[in-house]
Amino acid sequence: MPDDLIATRERITAGSTDAPTELEHCLERLRDPGLAAAFLQLDPAAARTSAAAAAASTLPLAGLAISVKDLYDVAGQVSSAGSTVLADAAPAAADAPAVARVRAAGATLLGRTHMSEFAFSGVGLNPHHATPANVPMRALDPARPCVPGGSSSGAATSVAGGIAFAALGSDTGGSIRIPAALQGLVGFKSTARLVPTTGMVPLSTTLDTACAITRSVRDAVLLHEILAARRVRIAPRAPDTLRALVPTTLMLDELEPAVAHAFEQALSTLRTAGMQIDQRPLPALDEVARINARGGFSAAEAWSWHRELIERHESRYDPRVALRIRRGAAIDSAAYAELQHQRTRWIASMTSSLAAYDLVLSPTVPILAPALAPLQASDEAFFRHNALLLRNPSVVNLLDGCALSLPCHAPGTPPVGLMLWAPAMHDDALLSTALQIEALLAPTVVPERAAA
Repeated sequence: MPDDLIATRERITAGSTDAPTELEHCLERLRDPGLAAAFLQLDPAAARTSAAAAAASTLPLAGLAISVKDLYDVAGQVSSAGSTVLADAAPAAADAPAVARVRAAGATLLGRTHMSEFAFSGVGLNPHHATPANVPMRALDPARPCVPGGSSSGAATSVAGGIAFAALGSDTGGSIRIPAALQGLVGFKSTARLVPTTGMVPLSTTLDTACAITRSVRDAVLLHEILAARRVRIAPRAPDTLRALVPTTLMLDELEPAVAHAFEQALSTLRTAGMQIDQRPLPALDEVARINARGGFSAAEAWSWHRELIERHESRYDPRVALRIRRGAAIDSAAYAELQHQRTRWIASMTSSLAAYDLVLSPTVPILAPALAPLQASDEAFFRHNALLLRNPSVVNLLDGCALSLPCHAPGTPPVGLMLWAPAMHDDALLSTALQIEALLAPTVVPERAAA
């Protein structure tokens, strides 16, 4: 497994490597077509110039390669959001704040990554572009390609494949955490308001979160500090002072046996360490489907943004994406106002129900990464799996909360994600606990990623 970003930065400081050398290792891996498909645009020459300029850098990212999801503005580049309909748009005049912050922290921007068109899918397929490899699943069975997870599909593959040390992505209903879970990575979705989303092609202005995929929780802390321009207060607590809830409502439905086994093993490890874990119903979760019955914020706000474009150029859209966007046409101003009121009431109910707990634990997604071919061929299979992948993580976006997915599978088995989550502005406590849980699970969890 390759070193995480912080370990590599420490090797740079010690003089055992440098940013240009590390960049060449990253670029070498792009000879693999499955990994190269992670990128919609690459500029190796610019990356080499950036890495060379940072050779003596003491900045936090030290010239190391970071990939950027195709919906972020990067000065001089077109933000197409994985589409063809925006391919001829004018290049961005300036970096999005998130991009500007990682650049200022010394990142080498390697390229723009593959994504579900307009970020509207948790599967990671896009008919306009080749599908990136699911790196650990390919290692387990090269003859059975599996979906990478979405919508930050290329972001996850770039990190799992050892090409980027971290990846800028976005999370509207799980688009960071789903591909992280399916590829054995760490995905942190902060409280949305902490990182500016300006300079991003929106899916839902209510739910969108700018965040990153990393190889470790400590890297997630570092990237969040850079993206949010704030310091995280790490305050470890003894495990026996932590109380967690495992909701038996919704979150444990339709678990594949391998997911259920990995999740139960993780809970057993945490209980042995002293953590207090309650398993009980959380009735408010039964209301989520009703609140989102007409398509929710993503459909309503995507329709507002796309309606003129889609009326003129629908034939250039992914049909599965266009179908979901068009659901928003039925949500009028009164229905949208009621949706806002329902969410406010629901957040209050959930926050009250969770007040006695330090965090909530759930499987990030209930299934393993499904095989690619059936989902390419069948709308029914695609939408069924998409709904399953989005079900658990999207709860946190509706809650306006924070969440982190980290690997909890055993060596040599398909990746499974453990999701830690909490209400809004509990980010620092959640990250502190995630560092401890990662360490507790480390003896039994070895994510399968590219060789160093």
